[in-house]
Amino acid sequence: MSNINPNPFTTRPEIEGTFGVVTSTHWIATAVGMATLEKGGNAFDAAVATAFTLQVVEPHLNGPGGDVPVLVFDMRRGRPEVICGQGVAPAAATLAHYRALGLDMVPGTGLLAACVPGTFETWMLLLRDYGTLRLADVLTPAIEYAANGHPLAERASATIATVEGLFRDHWPTSAEVYLPGGAVPAPAALFSNKTLAQTYARILSEAESAGGDRVVQIERARKAWSQGFVAEAIDRFCRTQEVMDVSGERHRGVLTAADMAAWQPTIEAPLTYDYGRYTVCKAGVWSQGPVLLQQLALLKGFELDGLDPTGPDLIHLQVECAKLAFADREAFYGDPKFVDVPITTLLSEAYNVERRKLVSERASLEMRPGTVAGFGGKVEQTRRADMTRAAALGAGEPTVGRLGEVVGDTVHFDIVDRAGNMVSSTPSGGWLQSSPVIPELGFCLGTRAQMFWLDEGHPAALAPGKRPRTTLTPTLALRDGEPYLAWGTPGGDQQDQWTAQFFLRHVHAGLNLQESIDAPAWHSDHFPSSFWPRTAQPGVLVVEGRLPEATIKALRARGHKVEVGPAWSEGRLTAASQVGPRRRAAANPRGMQGYAAGR
Repeated sequence: MSNINPNPFTTRPEIEGTFGVVTSTHWIATAVGMATLEKGGNAFDAAVATAFTLQVVEPHLNGPGGDVPVLVFDMRRGRPEVICGQGVAPAAATLAHYRALGLDMVPGTGLLAACVPGTFETWMLLLRDYGTLRLADVLTPAIEYAANGHPLAERASATIATVEGLFRDHWPTSAEVYLPGGAVPAPAALFSNKTLAQTYARILSEAESAGGDRVVQIERARKAWSQGFVAEAIDRFCRTQEVMDVSGERHRGVLTAADMAAWQPTIEAPLTYDYGRYTVCKAGVWSQGPVLLQQLALLKGFELDGLDPTGPDLIHLQVECAKLAFADREAFYGDPKFVDVPITTLLSEAYNVERRKLVSERASLEMRPGTVAGFGGKVEQTRRADMTRAAALGAGEPTVGRLGEVVGDTVHFDIVDRAGNMVSSTPSGGWLQSSPVIPELGFCLGTRAQMFWLDEGHPAALAPGKRPRTTLTPTLALRDGEPYLAWGTPGGDQQDQWTAQFFLRHVHAGLNLQESIDAPAWHSDHFPSSFWPRTAQPGVLVVEGRLPEATIKALRARGHKVEVGPAWSEGRLTAASQVGPRRRAAANPRGMQGYAAGR
């Protein structure tokens, strides 16, 4: 029998069954999620168990101090919903305070970039209002992996090595956890975080002390987090510690226990866009999610059926439309509780007919946001920074580097259960390299506030109680009005580039979920990064080396500044779907870490 794969776009089978499917960026988390379904939990129970496990096994990509958007389709409610787990800026996070420190950007690491941690409260809401299991059922696997150890991912080891000097010189509490025995742990070494295990075990113990009622236990756990010992430890650390960050200076934090007690996640309707048979659902303009919707609104005017998914025509159109949509993100997006965002106009047919006229046969080298009278702010395309110092002090989001060098990013998972409930979520923040470990808790705070601008005229300007414009952007889609597809990827600003490519390959080229993930991918560095130090590379297009040479040559002929990365280096997509009783799932082979499971 031949070992040659007859389909160049697939590395694995598309998982299929009728019971349920789980797919995530780490095989252990996928196994935990599937085990939760097997013991009678629904998709939402499995999501919570998967999420807590991802905090443990991918600490370089997410943690308890981070944030999360969640898209759900609950068959009982009969509609898609967004759970906003993006914490807000602290009450003391004012423009005046940061400017008084001599800053023109919020640092990408340290305590000044911390927003209210959003993950724990979000998972408690999901478990309480959508799930069926008890807290112990979904939290125990994470506690056991944190206490007893798990094989450390290769990229986690490499990330620790990158910031080893920072830990030794400036963040000793992080060194205590991530340099066991005084050394960088080797890939696949059994790694544990016993303090984190103790933190979650204490929360569970306090929850169960409230009695046997499931909801009462969840409420008691929430109190332990946002009004109890966790909030108190965070408050104390921010008040008493001066922490080195990427500015090259030491700063105290501004996050308080009062900030944590005042915040709760919210449930809202998604923004949607109808694209043929599909209704694509995203989080609102406090995220970059609508960028995908606007790409579709622009691409709707081109004939894409039958285009080669690795050919220059499809790639050129997607990239040029992405440039226009991301330019509008820069000019208009912000927390709608603080700023009016003309999203109805940005997704309208009339607006995108005019924007579409800017797409030519040549690659644009300019930032070209649209004009909507009375809305928007200035757009800065390029910014220079001392990247040597940034690397030494741990800069921005640990995302996919230029030329495809994978240096970390975020996590993602998608789940569909037997009843047809669906979840898509992209937890992130609180990375081990973002800020020092709080010694009593075993985890660090997030740095999402680096996405704010210190410019009062910008729609994403810093303000107390405001949500930063997150890049986290899971996706759901209905097909013919029925819940059909959940998908997403880590990757900062690249997320809604890779999710768009996946969708186009699936819808227009007819590739299945696994083929759509495995096909050669690319990303544009044309627009400003959302992360410190907000660099941009106008016209730069980074592609996987598996793209045909003829495609690369044709893209360069059209004016793209093509940089060729490793063959398997772009994106960490997962996806799950349902049609009738059938459940399907797929996971990214890049990095040899993500897996799908189902039966």
